[in-house]
Amino acid sequence: MKGLKVYVDDELERHFRKVAMEVYGYGRGSISRAVEDAMRRWLSEYEILEGIEIPEDPIKAVRGMLKHVKKSGVELQHEVRRIRARKAI
Repeated sequence: MKGLKVYVDDELERHFRKVAMEVYGYGRGSISRAVEDAMRRWLSEYEILEGIEIPEDPIKAVRGMLKHVKKSGVELQHEVRRIRARKAI
């Protein structure tokens, strides 16, 4: 196992230690386990996002996607408003 020395904001470090100990316990190694978990999650998220291609022209990428829909844009907006209102109840 390797050691890694990092410098972070004091408040972030205090909060991280507190939460790490609540999650992994107050025993030896809880901070290391929390850091490993955080690093693995960050790497996983980064690798997923790295694989996503962002189109050069987003408008061109979505143009024509709704041409099979028979309703107008205004009708779709009203329908969405009704759906959201029902979900809020």
